[in-house]
Amino acid sequence: MEKSAGAPRPTAKDIAADIRREIASGKLGPGDQLKAARDLAKDYKVTLVKVQNAYRELSDEGLVFSQVGRGTFVADPSQPARSGDSGGGSAFIALASEISALHETIRQFGERLERLEEIVKSSGPQGTG
Repeated sequence: MEKSAGAPRPTAKDIAADIRREIASGKLGPGDQLKAARDLAKDYKVTLVKVQNAYRELSDEGLVFSQVGRGTFVADPSQPARSGDSGGGSAFIALASEISALHETIRQFGERLERLEEIVKSSGPQGTG
């Protein structure tokens, strides 16, 4: 994640995007601890506030959660948000609800398709004259 000296300094959104990519690629998995904000700020050569804002953005998305005195960790999407975590899991819960709704819609389409297939079957083959 370290940036070259000549490159423009990244924004909090850039830092969050880098961490998001590491989570998506599996380099960081559920329960993994992120670098301390101060260390990451040194790596990126940015202010501590930028890294804290990046962590807050990821927390708001439910990708990470912070524990006072322990650090910031990658959230486990299979676990509900825990009380005391700052936002961990909320995005995953919303996503799970959307997926559930999509699953129900697909199930309904499947039933309609079966009914249409039965109608076609029962009408028999049509001659082309």
